[in-house]
Amino acid sequence: MSLDGQAWWITGASSGIGAALARELGARNARVMLSGRDQARLAEVADSIATETLTLPFEVRDHDAMLAATERAIDWSGGIDGFVANAGVSQRSRATQTDIQVYRDIVDIDLMAQIAATQALLPHLTGRRSGKLVFISSIAGKVGFPMRTAYSAAKFGLAGYANALRAELSQDGISVHVIYPGSIATNVSRNALTADGSERGRSDSVIDNGIAPADAAVMMIDAVAGGEREIIVANGTEAALGETCRTPDAVFDQVAAVVAAGYLDRMEADD
Repeated sequence: MSLDGQAWWITGASSGIGAALARELGARNARVMLSGRDQARLAEVADSIATETLTLPFEVRDHDAMLAATERAIDWSGGIDGFVANAGVSQRSRATQTDIQVYRDIVDIDLMAQIAATQALLPHLTGRRSGKLVFISSIAGKVGFPMRTAYSAAKFGLAGYANALRAELSQDGISVHVIYPGSIATNVSRNALTADGSERGRSDSVIDNGIAPADAAVMMIDAVAGGEREIIVANGTEAALGETCRTPDAVFDQVAAVVAAGYLDRMEADD
């Protein structure tokens, strides 16, 4: 799949996986739109990309700002070819000690805000009958990891939304891809929320020794270009756990076949 001249939009693009994906897309001659909270950091990433870029800063839970960014992205691009729902925050705390507000915040950021952004784009994508939707889940969204109960809940939910959406859009020319990263050498652990909602402020050796973000971005984009629906980007035990829980392609094909046979129309007729 050639990305030459395509327009891609990435949330959470100011650092980590999002920034690495933006740079790799630019290296493949795509035009890139970058969103995040910090305009200065987005501008730094944009300056490192040789192709045409647009920065669209907004806080992911600000619905009106997200809608305004969506309109601007469509106007600037003339047609969005790919959207990467990457913005998110992790967690490092025991469930027995974690304030319920931490659950609400992580689910709002990692799940609801990503759904809202995708929903805002769907009329544009279905109208064009083309495009790729890429959701960044986590190995913790395949296997429930300790100290990440809120994060796992949100990332499992994001994958569930994406899988159901893939089936609904299977006749509309839009592909849906879910990426399950393991330990990637980013600030994800340092920025994670603790039991009281404060930022952890320190990393750990597993993350620090993880896959380099630039290498992970190459693997992710190659897999999306290759049409993979579930994309596991991990090493060692994390990769083995992810593969153990991988959904067989036959399952996705079977659900898509139900849609192709008229399931959506029949369900609406029953209403």
